[in-house]
Amino acid sequence: MKNLKLKSARAELDMSQAELAQAVGVTRQTINQIESGEYNPSIKLCISICKALNKTLDQIFWTDTTQILPKKEITENRIMN
Repeated sequence: MKNLKLKSARAELDMSQAELAQAVGVTRQTINQIESGEYNPSIKLCISICKALNKTLDQIFWTDTTQILPKKEITENRIMN
């Protein structure tokens, strides 16, 4: 799944993929793969990215379950909890 939150947060700071990559010690291609959903970063890298963007893990990497679970599954989950 594409990480549009990462791309948006980076754009808010007018930061290129290359600049973010340099700030967190990875390649531009790694940032591109994270944004395109082709690569799942380690928690260490996620934290570094969030610090560089002045965001929380929830703001960049948390996926709202309503985006990935069918409505029936969400309803069943709420009933059980």
